[in-house]
Amino acid sequence: MVLQRGSGTMICARAAVGRKVTVNFNGKTYNATAGTDGKWVVTFPELKAGGPYTMEINDGKHTAIKNILIGDVWVCSGQSNMELPMERVKYRYADVIANCDNPAIRHFAVPLRYDFKTPQEKLESGKWSSANPESVLNFSATGYFFARALFEKYHVPIGLITASAGGAPAEAWLSEDALRAFPNHLKTAEKFKDSAYLARIEKQNITVNDEWYSHINKMDEGLANGQKLWFDISYNASTWSTMQLPAYWDEEGLEPMSGVVWFRKEFDVPDSMVGKPAKLWLGCIVDNDTTYINGVFVGSVGYRYPPRIYDIPDNLLKAGKNIIVVKVISTAGRGGFIKDKPYELTVEGQTIDLKGQWQYKVGAVCGPLPDQIMVQYQPLGLSNGMIAPLLDYTIKGVVWYQGESNIGRALEYQKLFPALIADWRQKWKQGDFPFLFVQLANYLEACKQPSEGGWAELREAQLKTLSVPNTAMAVAVDLGEWNDLHPLNKKDVGERLALAAQKVAYGDKDVVHSGPIYQSMEIKGNTIILSFINIGGGLVVKGGGELRHFAIAGADKKFVWAEAEIQDNKIIVWSGLVPNPVAVRYAWADNPEGANLYNKEGLPASPFRTDG
Repeated sequence: MVLQRGSGTMICARAAVGRKVTVNFNGKTYNATAGTDGKWVVTFPELKAGGPYTMEINDGKHTAIKNILIGDVWVCSGQSNMELPMERVKYRYADVIANCDNPAIRHFAVPLRYDFKTPQEKLESGKWSSANPESVLNFSATGYFFARALFEKYHVPIGLITASAGGAPAEAWLSEDALRAFPNHLKTAEKFKDSAYLARIEKQNITVNDEWYSHINKMDEGLANGQKLWFDISYNASTWSTMQLPAYWDEEGLEPMSGVVWFRKEFDVPDSMVGKPAKLWLGCIVDNDTTYINGVFVGSVGYRYPPRIYDIPDNLLKAGKNIIVVKVISTAGRGGFIKDKPYELTVEGQTIDLKGQWQYKVGAVCGPLPDQIMVQYQPLGLSNGMIAPLLDYTIKGVVWYQGESNIGRALEYQKLFPALIADWRQKWKQGDFPFLFVQLANYLEACKQPSEGGWAELREAQLKTLSVPNTAMAVAVDLGEWNDLHPLNKKDVGERLALAAQKVAYGDKDVVHSGPIYQSMEIKGNTIILSFINIGGGLVVKGGGELRHFAIAGADKKFVWAEAEIQDNKIIVWSGLVPNPVAVRYAWADNPEGANLYNKEGLPASPFRTDG
């Protein structure tokens, strides 16, 4: 494991009431006595970075904990973009993974657990792992790049404790004390304290899911007994319809529907690609797929987000005609193959493009998969189940990537998020430790005109949270993918968080840790002059050219695209259509594609509005 360096680091455990305990560590002996609840605590006066060390504990029996490092421990929390492991981005960062053997970077994954009655003291499972090409695949990708950047800067062991849950809203991470400020969420948490109610919901979720998939599989003509299966290589698909892929199928003439649609394509393989292992890239499919090549199952993903990258055995492809068949299940009425993703077969640098015309046939039609109550998303549950067991573990700080599941509730998030930070600091009893967070990346299709957007509003709530002491924000509005809630670029996210840590947690006064942050405005005639902090070496237009994604409005609040230029590290904004401007917005959209205000250090400006 990694223990936090400095003073005040604790270890604690349980023994028989009144039991005398001795701890030998790093050349010193510490004594403790188990209290009336059996808990004993040892606090180390000062720990310096280093190791590995062995700790020996005697509490009636002897325990030796080996290979302990002393360094900095960070909790990595939030939802799926923090949870997302290096396994998911292994093809993007193959060289990084191959050369990541570093025993000084360690990771502990907290297992998913919720509890609505009692803050838990123990985790059900988990272990520390040192970074190597095999183990790092299970590390949080954002966390790993954060840790790597810090280690390269300070050469101090870094321990990551990842306590994240895909899809979890902020309120799931709040304690009962903190939820009292949010009566509606507290009321929901109280409902889930009822064991009978909780068990009923859990059972109902399983039943609904199982019954729906069982029903649709029985209906699926492509799997019907007494006929050739539709993925069989000898099946005759000459009567099937055709469409151009990738696309949502309602864009290609097939009505929106929940059910099963089978897709089939013939492709030619040259002799040079035969007898070698291949990879099949199938982008992103809504909602889940089962894929076959030449009648042989090659892979399946059960929900829409993960990229489909399937390994093809070296004996499966043959020279000449081959057949790929993809069974797609749409659970909510609009299925398809997401555009601007790779759809191809690769073998040692050679590529077969699979985009274009595919045959298709509907296998089954039914109602949508019924909504389910996601228990792990409910208020309080994750706080009790995944954060409470960590509270006796001394940490350096927290890195946080969350907010997607609070889209549409930005005003509430302006209160929820600061409340979460205050709650965790109070529960950990370590003062105002550094709390670093990621502002949400760009997502969804870019708008051609100034627009409103739930993602923009949530980013604003995150921006306002910088008023909380000892916080910092990594802007990621240039790191997203319009068609993927989980963008693969986690390296820049982690490294920007590390810059924030250098400033806030390590006191590096010289580091430029953030892109420009809007500070104030001045109306001067038909222009608005904007001032910023965190300009570093100066404001710049990334890539040169004109500043983009500034919008301006008069008293009618009708925003139009504006001209903008940099003068003396301020931004002058105007439009001939708005003679009397009152407000400016920058990058104010779900996906502000093309926003290009940066500082010379290459860090992007945060989106903002002056009328917020």
